[in-house]
Amino acid sequence: MLETDKVFAGSIPENYDRLMVPLIFAPYAADLARRAASFSPGAVLETAAGTGVVTRALAPRLSLEASYVVTDLNQPMLDYGASQQGPDSRITWRQADALALPFEDAAFDLVCCQFGAMFFPDRRRGYREARRVLKPGGRFLFNVWDRIEENIFADDVTNALAGIFPDDPPRFLARTPHGYHDKELIRSELEDAGFSEVAIETRAEQSRASSPRIPALAYCQGTLLRNEIEARDATRLQAATDVVAKVLAENHGQGEVAAKIQAHVIVAVA
Repeated sequence: MLETDKVFAGSIPENYDRLMVPLIFAPYAADLARRAASFSPGAVLETAAGTGVVTRALAPRLSLEASYVVTDLNQPMLDYGASQQGPDSRITWRQADALALPFEDAAFDLVCCQFGAMFFPDRRRGYREARRVLKPGGRFLFNVWDRIEENIFADDVTNALAGIFPDDPPRFLARTPHGYHDKELIRSELEDAGFSEVAIETRAEQSRASSPRIPALAYCQGTLLRNEIEARDATRLQAATDVVAKVLAENHGQGEVAAKIQAHVIVAVA
């Protein structure tokens, strides 16, 4: 992962929440919230919360006595997430690094993280931190994307951009969001961090949009792929988005579009 793969700033948080969340994150947030609530946790920590899609799905499912600390490394993402969440005295928003959590040992019943582990510069360290702040028997619940070939829009976008920038194709999607899909590696790293009873389930969903332009905008301007495009030619962001939209239309049609997305959902016991 490159250092630029961690900088969610400018208009990216808003575009991410407006475009990417309904396109690919909402169904997995609902799934994670359902699983989290089934554990009836009293104290919850969310890491790498982004714009709060899981927070919005999980908070209504928690008991009135629960406490919910929502964290992210990127303050602009956290600020946007907090602005989208209604008043709730149970929720605390706090900037925090998942690799160096500012919490006491054994403070939480559940640590959850939606599509964040792929961004950890040192995943074992992040996993050790999650285990440290969990009570004995507490659960670490998270998900990661499967390989890019199982996520059709992301693969189409990556291939389209390779045609635009053949000498230096933008590979952010394949490198980072879809770069951590080996289930045995995930299991091994969790066990090295001290977790037991690691369960991994592969879950397919459908990514849907009203037109092919929506996923083109979402990926090209609502993710860190935007930074890669602009780094190659700052004047070509819109043109690149238009080409991607054209390719998606050729592959999936001009009207409503749908394609497979796939992720691994992991539960590890402290």
